[in-house]
Amino acid sequence: MKFFWIIPFFLLQDTEAFLMKNAKVKLCLQASQMDGNLLLEDCNPESDFQDWSWQGHSLMNHGTQSCLSVVGAGSVQMSLCGSVGYTSWDCSNSLLSPLGSSQGYLVANRKGVALNNVKGLKAQWQDAADRSVCEEKAAKAEQGRYFLAALASTDSYDHVADNVTLALGVSEEELEELLWFFRREDPSAWNYSVLALSFVALILGVLLLAINIVRNRKRKIHMYREALQTAQEAELEAKQSLMLMEEYSLAKLPKQEPVPQDRRSGDVVVQWKDGTVTSLYTES
Repeated sequence: MKFFWIIPFFLLQDTEAFLMKNAKVKLCLQASQMDGNLLLEDCNPESDFQDWSWQGHSLMNHGTQSCLSVVGAGSVQMSLCGSVGYTSWDCSNSLLSPLGSSQGYLVANRKGVALNNVKGLKAQWQDAADRSVCEEKAAKAEQGRYFLAALASTDSYDHVADNVTLALGVSEEELEELLWFFRREDPSAWNYSVLALSFVALILGVLLLAINIVRNRKRKIHMYREALQTAQEAELEAKQSLMLMEEYSLAKLPKQEPVPQDRRSGDVVVQWKDGTVTSLYTES
Protein backbone atom coordinates (compact mmCIF):
# COMPACT_ATOMS: atom_id res chain seq x y z
CA MET A 1 0.00 0.00 0.00
CA LYS A 2 2.92 2.37 0.55
CA PHE A 3 3.70 2.16 -3.15
CA PHE A 4 0.42 3.88 -4.07
CA TRP A 5 1.27 6.82 -1.80
CA ILE A 6 4.88 7.17 -2.95
CA ILE A 7 3.99 7.43 -6.67
CA PRO A 8 1.77 10.59 -6.45
CA PHE A 9 4.25 12.15 -4.01
CA PHE A 10 7.04 12.03 -6.60
CA LEU A 11 4.72 12.94 -9.48
CA LEU A 12 3.72 16.16 -7.71
CA GLN A 13 7.29 17.33 -7.18
CA ASP A 14 7.39 19.35 -10.41
CA THR A 15 4.08 21.08 -9.68
CA GLU A 16 5.64 23.01 -6.75
CA ALA A 17 7.95 25.14 -8.89
CA PHE A 18 7.68 28.90 -8.41
CA LEU A 19 9.26 32.08 -9.72
CA MET A 20 11.60 34.16 -7.57
CA LYS A 21 10.71 37.79 -8.30
CA ASN A 22 12.48 40.66 -6.60
CA ALA A 23 10.10 43.06 -4.87
CA LYS A 24 12.16 46.12 -5.92
CA VAL A 25 13.14 45.63 -9.57
CA LYS A 26 10.19 43.30 -10.43
CA LEU A 27 12.53 40.95 -12.32
CA CYS A 28 12.84 37.20 -11.83
CA LEU A 29 15.94 35.24 -10.83
CA GLN A 30 17.16 33.09 -13.72
CA ALA A 31 19.98 30.56 -13.74
CA SER A 32 22.41 30.64 -16.66
CA GLN A 33 22.62 27.45 -18.64
CA MET A 34 26.25 27.98 -19.65
CA ASP A 35 28.33 29.13 -16.65
CA GLY A 36 26.01 28.83 -13.65
CA ASN A 37 25.71 32.60 -13.14
CA LEU A 38 22.51 34.20 -11.92
CA LEU A 39 20.66 36.83 -13.93
CA LEU A 40 17.65 39.06 -13.42
CA GLU A 41 15.32 38.80 -16.43
CA ASP A 42 11.71 39.50 -17.28
CA CYS A 43 9.47 36.95 -15.63
CA ASN A 44 8.57 34.05 -17.91
CA PRO A 45 6.56 31.22 -16.32
CA GLU A 46 7.32 29.00 -19.34
CA SER A 47 11.09 29.07 -18.73
CA ASP A 48 12.50 26.17 -16.72
CA PHE A 49 15.53 28.29 -15.82
CA GLN A 50 13.26 30.58 -13.79
CA ASP A 51 11.52 27.71 -11.98
CA TRP A 52 12.69 27.13 -8.40
CA SER A 53 11.62 24.73 -5.71
CA TRP A 54 12.53 24.05 -2.12
CA GLN A 55 14.43 20.83 -1.50
CA GLY A 56 14.63 20.86 2.26
CA HIS A 57 16.58 24.05 3.03
CA SER A 58 18.08 24.40 -0.44
CA LEU A 59 16.75 26.14 -3.54
CA MET A 60 16.98 24.02 -6.69
CA ASN A 61 16.61 25.35 -10.24
CA HIS A 62 14.57 23.08 -12.51
CA GLY A 63 16.38 24.12 -15.68
CA THR A 64 19.92 23.34 -14.51
CA GLN A 65 19.02 20.82 -11.78
CA SER A 66 21.53 22.61 -9.53
CA CYS A 67 21.21 24.51 -6.26
CA LEU A 68 21.68 28.13 -5.24
CA SER A 69 25.02 28.32 -3.43
CA VAL A 70 27.49 30.80 -1.94
CA VAL A 71 30.85 30.46 -3.73
CA GLY A 72 32.82 33.35 -2.26
CA ALA A 73 32.69 36.54 -0.23
CA GLY A 74 29.28 37.84 -1.13
CA SER A 75 29.12 35.91 -4.41
CA VAL A 76 26.28 33.56 -5.31
CA GLN A 77 26.24 30.98 -8.10
CA MET A 78 24.70 27.67 -9.06
CA SER A 79 26.44 24.47 -8.00
CA LEU A 80 25.58 20.80 -7.88
CA CYS A 81 23.30 19.92 -5.03
CA GLY A 82 25.31 18.11 -2.36
CA SER A 83 28.65 19.45 -3.56
CA VAL A 84 31.18 21.44 -1.50
CA GLY A 85 29.62 24.78 -2.39
CA TYR A 86 26.16 23.52 -1.64
CA THR A 87 24.34 26.01 0.63
CA SER A 88 21.23 25.80 2.75
CA TRP A 89 19.06 28.89 3.02
CA ASP A 90 17.02 30.38 5.81
CA CYS A 91 13.84 32.17 4.78
CA SER A 92 12.08 34.71 6.97
CA ASN A 93 9.83 37.64 5.98
CA SER A 94 10.73 37.18 2.28
CA LEU A 95 14.44 37.48 3.14
CA LEU A 96 16.90 34.76 2.11
CA SER A 97 20.16 34.28 4.00
CA PRO A 98 22.67 31.42 4.18
CA LEU A 99 21.72 29.09 6.98
CA GLY A 100 24.07 29.38 9.98
CA SER A 101 25.99 32.30 8.48
CA SER A 102 26.07 36.07 8.94
CA GLN A 103 27.14 37.00 5.42
CA GLY A 104 23.93 38.92 4.80
CA TYR A 105 20.87 38.50 2.60
CA LEU A 106 20.34 37.70 -1.06
CA VAL A 107 20.03 41.14 -2.69
CA ALA A 108 19.37 42.15 -6.31
CA ASN A 109 21.90 44.45 -8.00
CA ARG A 110 22.79 45.56 -11.52
CA LYS A 111 24.95 42.53 -12.26
CA GLY A 112 22.49 40.01 -10.84
CA VAL A 113 22.40 39.00 -7.18
CA ALA A 114 24.84 39.06 -4.30
CA LEU A 115 24.93 38.89 -0.50
CA ASN A 116 24.46 42.13 1.39
CA ASN A 117 23.26 43.27 4.80
CA VAL A 118 20.47 45.40 3.23
CA LYS A 119 16.95 44.44 4.33
CA GLY A 120 14.93 46.64 1.97
CA LEU A 121 12.81 45.68 -1.03
CA LYS A 122 15.94 44.62 -2.94
CA ALA A 123 16.35 41.76 -0.49
CA GLN A 124 12.73 40.59 -0.58
CA TRP A 125 11.76 37.75 -2.92
CA GLN A 126 8.26 36.84 -4.01
CA ASP A 127 6.55 34.42 -6.38
CA ALA A 128 4.44 35.29 -9.42
CA ALA A 129 1.42 35.98 -7.17
CA ASP A 130 3.46 38.40 -4.99
CA ARG A 131 3.53 35.94 -2.11
CA SER A 132 6.64 35.39 -0.07
CA VAL A 133 8.90 32.53 -1.13
CA CYS A 134 8.94 31.58 2.52
CA GLU A 135 5.30 30.52 2.16
CA GLU A 136 6.39 28.10 -0.57
CA LYS A 137 8.92 26.59 1.84
CA ALA A 138 6.28 26.24 4.56
CA ALA A 139 3.87 24.61 2.10
CA LYS A 140 6.55 22.13 1.02
CA ALA A 141 7.28 21.24 4.65
CA GLU A 142 3.56 20.80 5.32
CA GLN A 143 3.28 18.45 2.36
CA GLY A 144 6.19 16.43 3.70
CA ARG A 145 4.41 16.06 7.03
CA TYR A 146 1.24 14.92 5.26
CA PHE A 147 3.28 12.35 3.35
CA LEU A 148 4.80 10.96 6.52
CA ALA A 149 1.35 10.83 8.12
CA ALA A 150 0.02 8.95 5.09
CA LEU A 151 2.83 6.42 5.36
CA ALA A 152 2.05 5.96 9.05
CA SER A 153 -1.63 5.42 8.22
CA THR A 154 -0.73 2.79 5.62
CA ASP A 155 1.39 1.02 8.23
CA SER A 156 -1.58 0.87 10.59
CA TYR A 157 -3.77 -0.35 7.72
CA ASP A 158 -1.30 -3.13 7.04
CA HIS A 159 -1.44 -4.24 10.66
CA VAL A 160 -5.25 -4.21 10.61
CA ALA A 161 -5.25 -6.16 7.34
CA ASP A 162 -3.02 -8.79 8.89
CA ASN A 163 -5.45 -9.17 11.78
CA VAL A 164 -8.38 -9.48 9.37
CA THR A 165 -6.65 -12.19 7.34
CA LEU A 166 -5.97 -14.14 10.50
CA ALA A 167 -9.60 -13.83 11.60
CA LEU A 168 -10.99 -14.92 8.21
CA GLY A 169 -8.58 -17.79 7.83
CA VAL A 170 -7.31 -16.68 4.38
CA SER A 171 -3.86 -15.59 3.33
CA GLU A 172 -2.95 -11.98 2.55
CA GLU A 173 -2.40 -12.77 -1.14
CA GLU A 174 -5.88 -14.26 -1.44
CA LEU A 175 -7.42 -11.28 0.30
CA GLU A 176 -5.64 -8.84 -2.03
CA GLU A 177 -6.77 -10.88 -5.03
CA LEU A 178 -10.37 -10.78 -3.84
CA LEU A 179 -10.20 -7.03 -3.26
CA TRP A 180 -8.78 -6.38 -6.72
CA PHE A 181 -11.29 -8.78 -8.29
CA PHE A 182 -14.21 -6.75 -6.98
CA ARG A 183 -12.53 -3.42 -7.76
CA ARG A 184 -11.54 -4.40 -11.27
CA GLU A 185 -13.78 -3.54 -14.20
CA ASP A 186 -13.67 -5.47 -17.45
CA PRO A 187 -12.99 -2.92 -20.22
CA SER A 188 -13.95 -5.29 -23.05
CA ALA A 189 -17.50 -3.95 -23.36
CA TRP A 190 -16.24 -0.38 -23.46
CA ASN A 191 -13.58 -1.24 -26.04
CA TYR A 192 -16.10 -3.00 -28.26
CA SER A 193 -18.49 -0.06 -27.93
CA VAL A 194 -15.81 2.42 -28.96
CA LEU A 195 -14.85 0.19 -31.89
CA ALA A 196 -18.49 -0.04 -33.04
CA LEU A 197 -18.94 3.73 -32.74
CA SER A 198 -15.77 4.29 -34.74
CA PHE A 199 -17.03 1.95 -37.48
CA VAL A 200 -20.40 3.74 -37.58
CA ALA A 201 -18.66 7.11 -37.75
CA LEU A 202 -16.51 5.84 -40.64
CA ILE A 203 -19.55 4.62 -42.58
CA LEU A 204 -21.39 7.88 -41.92
CA GLY A 205 -18.39 9.89 -43.13
CA VAL A 206 -18.11 7.84 -46.34
CA LEU A 207 -21.86 8.21 -46.94
CA LEU A 208 -21.74 11.98 -46.48
CA LEU A 209 -18.74 12.17 -48.81
CA ALA A 210 -20.57 10.21 -51.53
CA ILE A 211 -23.69 12.38 -51.17
CA ASN A 212 -21.57 15.51 -51.45
CA ILE A 213 -19.83 14.22 -54.59
CA VAL A 214 -23.16 13.33 -56.28
CA ARG A 215 -24.68 16.71 -55.42
CA ASN A 216 -21.67 18.58 -56.76
CA ARG A 217 -21.80 16.57 -60.00
CA LYS A 218 -25.53 17.27 -60.43
CA ARG A 219 -24.99 20.94 -59.72
CA LYS A 220 -22.25 21.16 -62.36
CA ILE A 221 -24.43 19.37 -64.93
CA HIS A 222 -27.35 21.70 -64.18
CA MET A 223 -25.11 24.76 -64.53
CA TYR A 224 -23.73 23.45 -67.84
CA ARG A 225 -27.23 22.91 -69.23
CA GLU A 226 -28.36 26.36 -68.15
CA ALA A 227 -25.29 27.93 -69.79
CA LEU A 228 -25.91 25.94 -73.02
CA GLN A 229 -29.58 26.95 -73.11
CA THR A 230 -28.69 30.58 -72.51
CA ALA A 231 -26.15 30.49 -75.36
CA GLN A 232 -28.69 28.93 -77.74
CA GLU A 233 -31.32 31.53 -76.87
CA ALA A 234 -28.81 34.34 -77.41
CA GLU A 235 -27.82 32.88 -80.79
CA LEU A 236 -31.48 32.57 -81.85
CA GLU A 237 -32.17 36.16 -80.84
CA ALA A 238 -29.13 37.32 -82.81
CA LYS A 239 -30.31 35.45 -85.93
CA GLN A 240 -33.81 36.94 -85.63
CA SER A 241 -32.40 40.43 -85.28
CA LEU A 242 -30.20 39.91 -88.34
CA MET A 243 -33.16 38.72 -90.41
CA LEU A 244 -35.24 41.75 -89.38
CA MET A 245 -32.40 44.07 -90.34
CA GLU A 246 -32.05 42.42 -93.76
CA GLU A 247 -35.82 42.74 -94.41
CA TYR A 248 -35.77 46.36 -93.36
CA SER A 249 -32.80 47.09 -95.65
CA LEU A 250 -34.52 45.44 -98.62
CA ALA A 251 -37.66 47.47 -98.01
CA LYS A 252 -35.71 50.75 -98.04
CA LEU A 253 -34.02 50.09 -101.41
CA PRO A 254 -35.57 52.23 -104.34
CA LYS A 255 -37.40 50.32 -107.01
CA GLN A 256 -35.83 50.48 -110.46
CA GLU A 257 -38.25 51.55 -113.19
CA PRO A 258 -38.12 49.46 -116.35
CA VAL A 259 -36.49 51.05 -119.31
CA PRO A 260 -38.99 51.79 -122.11
CA GLN A 261 -38.63 49.65 -125.21
CA ASP A 262 -38.13 52.62 -127.56
CA ARG A 263 -35.07 53.70 -125.63
CA ARG A 264 -31.67 52.33 -126.00
CA SER A 265 -28.90 52.17 -123.60
CA GLY A 266 -26.70 55.29 -123.82
CA ASP A 267 -29.52 57.66 -124.81
CA VAL A 268 -29.74 60.97 -122.94
CA VAL A 269 -33.31 61.95 -122.08
CA VAL A 270 -34.73 65.15 -120.58
CA GLN A 271 -37.89 65.39 -118.56
CA TRP A 272 -39.55 68.74 -118.98
CA LYS A 273 -41.71 70.63 -116.51
CA ASP A 274 -44.87 69.59 -118.22
CA GLY A 275 -43.88 65.99 -117.75
CA THR A 276 -42.89 65.18 -121.28
CA VAL A 277 -39.72 63.24 -121.83
CA THR A 278 -37.70 63.70 -124.98
CA SER A 279 -34.42 62.43 -126.20
CA LEU A 280 -31.64 64.97 -126.19
CA TYR A 281 -29.99 63.48 -129.22
CA THR A 282 -31.89 62.06 -132.07
CA GLU A 283 -30.62 59.83 -134.72
CA SER A 284 -29.62 61.56 -137.84
